[in-house]
Parts: sequence; structure tokens; C-alpha cells
Amino acid sequence: MDTATPSAAIPEVREHRTRVWKEILIMAVFYGIYTLTRNRFGSYEVGENDIPLHAFNNAVKVIRVERALGLYHEESIQQWFLQYEWFLQALNTFYGTAHFAVTIGVFFILFRRRKDVFPLYRNALAAMTGLAIIGFALFPLMPPRLLDEPCPPQGFGGACIQHELRNYNGATSFGFVDTLEEFGGPWDFSSGAMAQASNQYAAMPSLHIGWASWVALGILPLARKRWVKIAVVLYPALTLFTIVVTGNHFWIDGVGGLIVLGFGFLIGKKMHDWNQARLDRKFEQLKTGHPSAGGAV
Repeated sequence: MDTATPSAAIPEVREHRTRVWKEILIMAVFYGIYTLTRNRFGSYEVGENDIPLHAFNNAVKVIRVERALGLYHEESIQQWFLQYEWFLQALNTFYGTAHFAVTIGVFFILFRRRKDVFPLYRNALAAMTGLAIIGFALFPLMPPRLLDEPCPPQGFGGACIQHELRNYNGATSFGFVDTLEEFGGPWDFSSGAMAQASNQYAAMPSLHIGWASWVALGILPLARKRWVKIAVVLYPALTLFTIVVTGNHFWIDGVGGLIVLGFGFLIGKKMHDWNQARLDRKFEQLKTGHPSAGGAV
């Protein structure tokens, strides 16, 4: 007579195991690597007697592309809001804080409430940021706010560089204002510590747009109330508005942010699928070699 052989349950290994301490460690290590690598390019390499021609010329290329498209309006848009000091201070604060605070907050919301897709979103965020670092290294871009600012050693701008676009249509400058320096905010790029620690030419692609769009995609399925859904959808749009009005980016940098976001998800899915296939193989191996897998004895 056949008898069943009692055995321990097969360990469940099909699902990705997520632990809060592990995710915090991963985020801390990743952010440390991101900061160190991001800030090793661009303005970090500009010495006291150097002229940042590379970053300036790349900005000129961007302006020419936008002009060819008939969509170079950043300077005009910024001019509309320069009279509202309190508003620009608010935008400077939003620019300097929400970028990290909201992204980190949503990261852990996804960890708690969307565990089924959390590994994919985590991988996509990492891949997107890694691709952006490559962009910063290959295409250092002087942001609009620096085009009329002093060259080294007084600053990291391009005011000393002569170019026909500076005098376009009889103008005497590009017309942009560094709102952070002019109106203030949570920090100052011109301060010694910040100037040395930050790559001020890390503008293409815009991670502000990439991360904001990642946030919206991740949190929108959890939104129930209409006003929350509207706020989530408007968050990337507000971010785009902010980076343009503050002079930190050209709008086309935001397109670059969306491109690296798309490729980030493609790479993130490949990583997720590879890991899932590995777990499935391990599961099948355990199942095949498990005492209960052979059936009756």
C-alpha cells in the first residue's frame, strides 16, 4: 500500500525578497556612488584659469536646436516671473528639496504598498540614474542661469566667452537670471562647499524630470481621490515649469530625462526578468530534488 512520506514544505523562492534594511542600504550605497561619479565631471574639472568652452558650446547647440524648432522661449518665460520674488524663492526651494524628498518618499511607499512591481521600479530608478551620469560625462551642459555669469575663477559661467547668440537681435546678453543667487533658496551654488561638491554642468538629461515622471508612474495607481490623481499627474509638469523658470535647465533637457526614464525601465525590466528566471530555476531545482516531489514510495 502506498504511504505518503511526510516532509517539510518546499521553501518559497519564486518571489523577490525585499527587506527594508536591505533597501535602505542599497539606496545609501547607490546614492553615494551617484554623488561621487556625478560630481567628477563637468564643473569639477574646470580649474581657476580654465574657460568652460565645452559646456558653453553645448548650450549653444541646444539653443540652436530649440530655435530651429521654434521653441526657444525659456528666457521670455523666466522674464514673466522675475517680478515675483516670493514666487521665485518658493520655486528655488521646491527645486532644491522635492527632487530628493519626494523620490525617497515614493521609493518607500512602493516598497510598502506595491511590492509586486517594487523591484522593477527600483531597478529602473537605478538604471535611469546611471544612464544620466553617462550623459553628464559625455555632454556637459552649461545651464541657462550660468550663460551670463562670470567665468572662473569668479564663477562657473560663460560671460567671458564671445558668441553671436549673445547679441542676437541686438541683445547684449542671453538674458537669463540665476534666481538662486538673485533671490535665495535653501542653498547657494556659489558657496565654496557647494561649488566644489556639485557638478553644475549636469543638466542633460534632466534627472529632475526623469525622477518626477518615475514618481508619477509609480504612485498614480495608488491614488483614489481625484485631487490626488491630478496632483500626481501635475507633479512632473510643475517640475518642468520650475527648472525652466529658475534657469536651471532648457526644456529639451526634460526630453532627455524622459528618454533615460524609458531606457531605465527597459533595463530595469531586463534585470527584473533575469532575476525572476534565476529564482524560478532555483525553485524548480528544489522542487525536483525535494522528497515529496517523487510522489508515492
